[in-house]
Amino acid sequence: MNTYDLIMKKRNGEILDKEEIIYLVEGYTNGTIPDYQMSAFLMSVYFQGMNAEETTNLTMAMADSGDRLDLSGINGRKVDKHSTGGVGDKTSLIVGPILASLGVPVAKMSGRGLGHTGGTIDKLEGIPGFQTSISEEAFIKQVNDVGLAIVGQTANLAPADKKIYALRDVTATVDNISLIAASIMSKKLAAGADGIVLDVKTGSGAFMKTLKDSKKLAEAMCEIGYMSGRDMTAVITDMNEPLGNCVGNVLEVIEAVECLKGNGESRLMEVCRELAANMLVIAGKVDTIDSAYPLVSDAIETGKAYEKMKEFVTAQGGDASYLDDITKFPQTAYERVVTGGELLDLCEETKGLDTGYLVSCDNEEIGMASLLLGGGRRTKDEVIDLSVGIRLNKHLGDSISRDEEMATLYANDEDRLKEALDRFLKAYKVSTSAIDKKSVIYDTITRMK
Repeated sequence: MNTYDLIMKKRNGEILDKEEIIYLVEGYTNGTIPDYQMSAFLMSVYFQGMNAEETTNLTMAMADSGDRLDLSGINGRKVDKHSTGGVGDKTSLIVGPILASLGVPVAKMSGRGLGHTGGTIDKLEGIPGFQTSISEEAFIKQVNDVGLAIVGQTANLAPADKKIYALRDVTATVDNISLIAASIMSKKLAAGADGIVLDVKTGSGAFMKTLKDSKKLAEAMCEIGYMSGRDMTAVITDMNEPLGNCVGNVLEVIEAVECLKGNGESRLMEVCRELAANMLVIAGKVDTIDSAYPLVSDAIETGKAYEKMKEFVTAQGGDASYLDDITKFPQTAYERVVTGGELLDLCEETKGLDTGYLVSCDNEEIGMASLLLGGGRRTKDEVIDLSVGIRLNKHLGDSISRDEEMATLYANDEDRLKEALDRFLKAYKVSTSAIDKKSVIYDTITRMK
């Protein structure tokens, strides 16, 4: 087999078979295929695309490039959940305890944030003592004992994906549906779950900006999982503004606690209920989605889910007393309240008026504002400030008056605060006319045996 011939074959729009794809992935991973040839191949895929079978074969080759987590020692049917990333997305911190409290084992590997999107592992590290790296034996024991464990991804989980993604990132080949789907699903399949529920974000704060592209990605990932023997559901959700009221690591942990105590923001809870209900169906706990919703509500209303979160945090070395008393979390040096008047006066239509309506948000800019405060990283090795972030009091469709508090920015550096404030203010548009509030759930795609 010859790399040159395979590049030409894909460049000409032909279909690669399983062995040819394995040859390319293995060759690049072990260093026998150089960067320049893999770059040419990726660009060929970018322009010519891959069919469902090719995409699945690429995914499986990347999943097989390193370790696969063996979850057979965990009792029950294991269901994983993955989000394609967004701003203020703390759903894993809420959905995990809900499922575990209902008897569904959740064995989850999560990532760190990069760019404007946050990472579950960073958020959990905001809890003093919490260990995001534990042995595989301890991981499986904890899931059996507690029902929930969330750890960082191991270094040798789908190493081909890490190497290929780094190359895509510098060769303008990131935004291709097949390559994105294979990247995400290779890690999910290597993580060993029996079924997977995907939260595919769409909008200004998501990787996929349009609903059309988000549906294509959801369908591709569901097809990969189904062809690999997994039950799959993808829920397409809105990311045109932050999910919930908080953006920032410790702030999002605090908000997750509020949600599990029954005080969650409506859009955030709508997404969490939908994800949890679909996970219950895939886990075989219920036959229909409608019969799952009452179980999710009961887990929150009875306090079972919150108690499970404390048990989970304690099991991984965290100090759960911080969840009972959130004032114990570190406070920032600076707090900057943003008033409605500041937003009103930035828009010509509402300048000088006393009231208006929030009509649009460049959500990526909100994520960047949090990053500038110190709550995110621009490179994988950058150290983040877990205490900083943004708390919102208003959402799209809400009215805003001049003296109302729209949001509060939390910072430990005045210069960072000024820069973040400028990005935050410019992210929103206000108008004299109201807009209808839309459902945060756009569509659901299911592929089950």
